[in-house]
Amino acid sequence: QRLTATADGNGRGQRPTHPNGRMRRSERLTAKAGFHPLGQGNRPFALNLCSMNPHEPRRYRGAIASEGLVGFEVSLFETDLMVLAERDLRTEARFAARNARRQIESHAAMHPGWVEARTPVPVGEAASPIVKAMSEAARVAGTGPMAAVAGAIAEEVARALVEHSAEVIVENGGDIFMITGRERLVAIGAGRSRWQGKLALAVPAGERAICTSSGTVGHSVSAGRADAVVMAAPTGALADALATATGNRVGGPADVRTALEWAAAHEGVEQVVVICGEAMAVWGTMDLRAVGE
Repeated sequence: QRLTATADGNGRGQRPTHPNGRMRRSERLTAKAGFHPLGQGNRPFALNLCSMNPHEPRRYRGAIASEGLVGFEVSLFETDLMVLAERDLRTEARFAARNARRQIESHAAMHPGWVEARTPVPVGEAASPIVKAMSEAARVAGTGPMAAVAGAIAEEVARALVEHSAEVIVENGGDIFMITGRERLVAIGAGRSRWQGKLALAVPAGERAICTSSGTVGHSVSAGRADAVVMAAPTGALADALATATGNRVGGPADVRTALEWAAAHEGVEQVVVICGEAMAVWGTMDLRAVGE
Protein backbone atom coordinates (compact mmCIF):
# COMPACT_ATOMS: atom_id res chain seq x y z
CA GLN A 1 0.00 0.00 0.00
CA ARG A 2 1.29 3.40 -0.89
CA LEU A 3 1.17 6.30 1.54
CA THR A 4 2.19 9.80 0.51
CA ALA A 5 2.45 12.86 2.75
CA THR A 6 3.17 16.45 1.75
CA ALA A 7 4.36 19.34 3.88
CA ASP A 8 0.86 20.25 5.02
CA GLY A 9 0.16 16.67 6.08
CA ASN A 10 -2.28 15.96 3.27
CA GLY A 11 -1.81 12.75 1.33
CA ARG A 12 -3.45 9.87 -0.35
CA GLY A 13 -4.72 6.92 1.64
CA GLN A 14 -3.84 6.58 5.30
CA ARG A 15 -2.20 9.55 7.00
CA PRO A 16 1.37 8.59 7.81
CA THR A 17 1.53 10.25 11.22
CA HIS A 18 -0.44 9.31 14.28
CA PRO A 19 -0.72 11.98 16.99
CA ASN A 20 -1.47 9.38 19.64
CA GLY A 21 1.45 7.18 18.66
CA ARG A 22 3.76 8.36 21.42
CA MET A 23 6.77 6.17 22.09
CA ARG A 24 8.51 5.51 25.36
CA ARG A 25 12.13 6.58 25.41
CA SER A 26 13.12 3.05 26.39
CA GLU A 27 11.74 1.75 23.10
CA ARG A 28 13.37 4.28 20.81
CA LEU A 29 15.96 3.47 18.20
CA THR A 30 17.36 6.01 15.80
CA ALA A 31 17.90 5.72 12.06
CA LYS A 32 20.45 8.45 11.44
CA ALA A 33 21.55 9.38 7.97
CA GLY A 34 24.80 7.65 7.11
CA PHE A 35 27.27 7.74 4.25
CA HIS A 36 29.13 5.19 2.21
CA PRO A 37 32.73 6.17 1.43
CA LEU A 38 34.76 4.60 -1.34
CA GLY A 39 38.29 3.30 -0.99
CA GLN A 40 41.23 5.64 -1.28
CA GLY A 41 43.31 5.07 -4.41
CA ASN A 42 45.47 1.94 -4.15
CA ARG A 43 45.29 1.65 -0.37
CA PRO A 44 42.65 -1.05 0.13
CA PHE A 45 43.60 -1.71 3.73
CA ALA A 46 42.82 1.91 4.63
CA LEU A 47 39.18 1.25 3.81
CA ASN A 48 36.63 3.07 5.88
CA LEU A 49 34.26 0.18 6.56
CA CYS A 50 31.79 2.08 8.69
CA SER A 51 29.08 4.30 7.27
CA MET A 52 30.11 7.50 9.02
CA ASN A 53 33.24 9.47 9.76
CA PRO A 54 34.96 7.22 12.35
CA HIS A 55 35.79 10.29 14.45
CA GLU A 56 32.28 11.77 14.32
CA PRO A 57 30.58 11.55 17.74
CA ARG A 58 27.46 9.37 17.76
CA ARG A 59 25.33 11.83 19.72
CA TYR A 60 22.14 10.17 18.53
CA ARG A 61 23.09 6.98 20.34
CA GLY A 62 21.80 8.46 23.59
CA ALA A 63 18.35 7.67 22.21
CA ILE A 64 19.18 4.09 21.29
CA ALA A 65 17.74 1.85 23.95
CA SER A 66 15.17 -0.91 23.84
CA GLU A 67 13.11 -2.54 26.53
CA GLY A 68 14.45 -5.90 27.68
CA LEU A 69 17.78 -5.57 25.87
CA VAL A 70 21.28 -4.60 26.98
CA GLY A 71 23.11 -1.97 24.93
CA PHE A 72 26.87 -1.87 24.34
CA GLU A 73 29.29 -0.40 21.79
CA VAL A 74 31.97 -2.24 19.84
CA SER A 75 34.75 -0.49 17.93
CA LEU A 76 37.24 -2.13 15.59
CA PHE A 77 39.38 0.23 13.56
CA GLU A 78 36.85 2.35 11.60
CA THR A 79 33.92 0.06 12.39
CA ASP A 80 31.87 1.50 15.28
CA LEU A 81 28.79 -0.49 16.27
CA MET A 82 25.98 -0.06 18.75
CA VAL A 83 24.53 -3.45 19.70
CA LEU A 84 21.37 -4.34 21.61
CA ALA A 85 21.04 -7.94 22.79
CA GLU A 86 19.70 -9.96 25.71
CA ARG A 87 23.14 -9.85 27.37
CA ASP A 88 26.51 -8.26 26.83
CA LEU A 89 28.07 -9.97 23.83
CA ARG A 90 30.96 -7.60 23.30
CA THR A 91 33.53 -10.31 22.64
CA GLU A 92 31.32 -12.17 20.18
CA ALA A 93 30.36 -8.94 18.38
CA ARG A 94 33.99 -7.89 17.99
CA PHE A 95 34.89 -11.30 16.58
CA ALA A 96 32.00 -11.13 14.08
CA ALA A 97 32.95 -7.59 13.02
CA ARG A 98 36.57 -8.65 12.55
CA ASN A 99 35.47 -11.58 10.38
CA ALA A 100 33.27 -9.33 8.22
CA ARG A 101 36.07 -6.80 7.76
CA ARG A 102 38.57 -9.53 6.91
CA GLN A 103 36.36 -10.84 4.10
CA ILE A 104 35.99 -7.37 2.58
CA GLU A 105 39.63 -6.37 3.02
CA SER A 106 40.90 -9.63 1.52
CA HIS A 107 38.77 -9.14 -1.58
CA ALA A 108 39.79 -5.48 -1.80
CA ALA A 109 43.46 -6.38 -1.68
CA MET A 110 43.07 -8.60 -4.74
CA HIS A 111 40.50 -6.45 -6.56
CA PRO A 112 41.08 -2.73 -5.78
CA GLY A 113 38.78 -1.73 -8.64
CA TRP A 114 35.88 -3.37 -6.79
CA VAL A 115 36.40 -0.98 -3.89
CA GLU A 116 36.75 2.16 -5.98
CA ALA A 117 33.84 1.46 -8.34
CA ARG A 118 30.79 3.69 -8.36
CA THR A 119 28.89 1.26 -10.56
CA PRO A 120 28.22 -2.48 -10.11
CA VAL A 121 31.16 -4.89 -10.36
CA PRO A 122 30.53 -8.64 -10.72
CA VAL A 123 32.41 -11.13 -8.54
CA GLY A 124 33.19 -14.79 -8.98
CA GLU A 125 31.79 -17.81 -7.19
CA ALA A 126 34.87 -17.96 -4.98
CA ALA A 127 34.06 -14.59 -3.37
CA SER A 128 33.06 -14.59 0.30
CA PRO A 129 29.37 -14.35 1.29
CA ILE A 130 29.50 -10.71 2.40
CA VAL A 131 31.34 -9.66 -0.78
CA LYS A 132 28.73 -11.48 -2.87
CA ALA A 133 25.91 -9.80 -0.94
CA MET A 134 27.42 -6.34 -1.45
CA SER A 135 28.00 -6.96 -5.16
CA GLU A 136 24.47 -8.27 -5.71
CA ALA A 137 22.98 -5.29 -3.87
CA ALA A 138 25.09 -2.96 -6.02
CA ARG A 139 23.80 -4.70 -9.15
CA VAL A 140 20.19 -4.17 -8.10
CA ALA A 141 20.69 -0.56 -7.00
CA GLY A 142 23.11 0.50 -9.73
CA THR A 143 25.77 1.63 -7.25
CA GLY A 144 29.30 0.63 -6.40
CA PRO A 145 29.62 -2.29 -3.95
CA MET A 146 30.88 -0.07 -1.12
CA ALA A 147 27.47 1.64 -1.01
CA ALA A 148 26.32 -1.53 0.76
CA VAL A 149 29.17 -1.93 3.25
CA ALA A 150 27.62 -0.56 6.46
CA GLY A 151 24.37 -2.47 6.14
CA ALA A 152 26.20 -5.65 5.15
CA ILE A 153 28.46 -5.52 8.23
CA ALA A 154 25.49 -4.79 10.51
CA GLU A 155 23.69 -7.88 9.22
CA GLU A 156 26.79 -10.07 9.43
CA VAL A 157 27.27 -9.18 13.09
CA ALA A 158 23.58 -9.54 13.95
CA ARG A 159 23.36 -13.01 12.42
CA ALA A 160 26.45 -14.13 14.32
CA LEU A 161 25.04 -12.88 17.63
CA VAL A 162 21.60 -14.48 17.23
CA GLU A 163 23.25 -17.77 18.20
CA HIS A 164 23.67 -16.25 21.67
CA SER A 165 20.61 -13.97 21.91
CA ALA A 166 17.13 -14.49 20.49
CA GLU A 167 16.79 -10.74 19.86
CA VAL A 168 19.59 -8.66 18.36
CA ILE A 169 19.75 -5.13 16.95
CA VAL A 170 22.99 -3.90 15.39
CA GLU A 171 23.47 -0.29 14.30
CA ASN A 172 26.43 0.71 12.15
CA GLY A 173 26.55 4.45 11.58
CA GLY A 174 22.77 4.70 11.33
CA ASP A 175 22.25 1.51 9.31
CA ILE A 176 20.38 -1.06 11.38
CA PHE A 177 19.80 -4.80 11.14
CA MET A 178 17.14 -6.15 13.50
CA ILE A 179 16.19 -9.66 14.59
CA THR A 180 13.33 -9.11 17.04
CA GLY A 181 10.31 -10.87 18.46
CA ARG A 182 8.21 -7.75 18.94
CA GLU A 183 7.48 -4.43 17.31
CA ARG A 184 10.21 -1.83 17.70
CA LEU A 185 10.09 1.88 16.95
CA VAL A 186 12.85 3.46 14.90
CA ALA A 187 12.98 7.27 15.14
CA ILE A 188 13.90 9.00 11.88
CA GLY A 189 16.61 11.66 11.84
CA ALA A 190 15.97 14.08 8.98
CA GLY A 191 18.56 16.83 9.30
CA ARG A 192 17.20 20.36 9.09
CA SER A 193 13.88 19.40 7.54
CA ARG A 194 10.61 20.16 9.33
CA TRP A 195 10.25 16.41 10.03
CA GLN A 196 13.43 16.13 12.12
CA GLY A 197 12.74 14.26 15.36
CA LYS A 198 9.00 14.08 14.72
CA LEU A 199 8.52 10.65 13.16
CA ALA A 200 9.18 7.02 13.97
CA LEU A 201 8.77 3.88 11.91
CA ALA A 202 6.93 1.01 13.65
CA VAL A 203 8.96 -2.03 12.61
CA PRO A 204 7.17 -5.36 13.12
CA ALA A 205 8.76 -8.46 14.62
CA GLY A 206 11.07 -10.38 12.32
CA GLU A 207 14.38 -10.00 10.50
CA ARG A 208 15.10 -6.96 8.34
CA ALA A 209 17.37 -3.99 7.73
CA ILE A 210 16.44 -0.34 8.22
CA CYS A 211 19.05 1.80 6.46
CA THR A 212 19.23 5.56 6.01
CA SER A 213 21.09 7.78 3.55
CA SER A 214 21.36 11.56 3.36
CA GLY A 215 22.84 14.22 1.14
CA THR A 216 22.64 16.92 3.81
CA VAL A 217 23.65 15.19 7.06
CA GLY A 218 27.14 13.93 7.81
CA HIS A 219 30.03 13.46 5.39
CA SER A 220 27.93 11.60 2.89
CA VAL A 221 29.01 10.42 -0.54
CA SER A 222 25.74 11.28 -2.26
CA ALA A 223 24.78 12.86 -5.57
CA GLY A 224 21.47 14.02 -4.09
CA ARG A 225 20.11 16.47 -1.55
CA ALA A 226 17.67 14.32 0.41
CA ASP A 227 17.56 15.02 4.14
CA ALA A 228 16.78 11.36 4.70
CA VAL A 229 15.96 8.27 2.70
CA VAL A 230 14.91 5.40 4.96
CA MET A 231 14.78 1.95 3.38
CA ALA A 232 13.49 -1.31 4.88
CA ALA A 233 14.53 -4.50 3.07
CA PRO A 234 15.34 -8.13 3.92
CA THR A 235 19.12 -7.70 3.81
CA GLY A 236 21.45 -5.03 5.10
CA ALA A 237 23.37 -4.78 1.84
CA LEU A 238 20.23 -4.28 -0.25
CA ALA A 239 18.67 -1.71 2.10
CA ASP A 240 21.93 0.25 2.28
CA ALA A 241 22.61 0.30 -1.46
CA LEU A 242 19.01 1.18 -2.37
CA ALA A 243 18.91 3.96 0.24
CA THR A 244 22.03 5.46 -1.33
CA ALA A 245 20.73 5.09 -4.90
CA THR A 246 17.36 6.59 -3.98
CA GLY A 247 19.01 9.55 -2.27
CA ASN A 248 21.07 10.15 -5.40
CA ARG A 249 17.82 10.76 -7.27
CA VAL A 250 16.65 13.58 -5.00
CA GLY A 251 17.92 16.95 -6.18
CA GLY A 252 15.16 18.84 -4.35
CA PRO A 253 11.67 18.54 -2.86
CA ALA A 254 10.08 18.08 -6.29
CA ASP A 255 11.95 14.79 -6.73
CA VAL A 256 10.73 12.92 -3.64
CA ARG A 257 7.81 11.17 -5.34
CA THR A 258 9.69 9.94 -8.41
CA ALA A 259 12.57 8.75 -6.20
CA LEU A 260 10.09 6.93 -3.98
CA GLU A 261 8.45 5.23 -6.96
CA TRP A 262 11.83 4.10 -8.28
CA ALA A 263 12.76 2.55 -4.93
CA ALA A 264 9.38 0.90 -4.35
CA ALA A 265 9.58 -0.90 -7.70
CA HIS A 266 12.41 -3.13 -6.46
CA GLU A 267 11.59 -6.64 -5.29
CA GLY A 268 11.99 -7.16 -1.56
CA VAL A 269 11.60 -3.54 -0.51
CA GLU A 270 9.21 -3.31 2.45
CA GLN A 271 9.19 0.40 3.24
CA VAL A 272 10.53 3.65 1.82
CA VAL A 273 10.52 7.13 3.36
CA VAL A 274 11.97 10.04 1.37
CA ILE A 275 12.35 13.46 3.02
CA CYS A 276 13.69 16.64 1.43
CA GLY A 277 13.01 20.00 3.02
CA GLU A 278 9.26 20.45 3.41
CA ALA A 279 8.37 17.42 1.28
CA MET A 280 7.96 13.83 2.37
CA ALA A 281 6.79 10.72 0.50
CA VAL A 282 6.12 7.34 2.08
CA TRP A 283 5.49 3.89 0.61
CA GLY A 284 4.86 0.60 2.42
CA THR A 285 2.70 -1.05 5.05
CA MET A 286 4.57 -0.09 8.23
CA ASP A 287 3.01 2.59 10.42
CA LEU A 288 4.70 5.97 10.54
CA ARG A 289 4.02 7.45 13.97
CA ALA A 290 4.44 10.81 15.64
CA VAL A 291 7.14 10.98 18.26
CA GLY A 292 5.96 12.39 21.60
CA GLU A 293 7.79 15.42 22.88
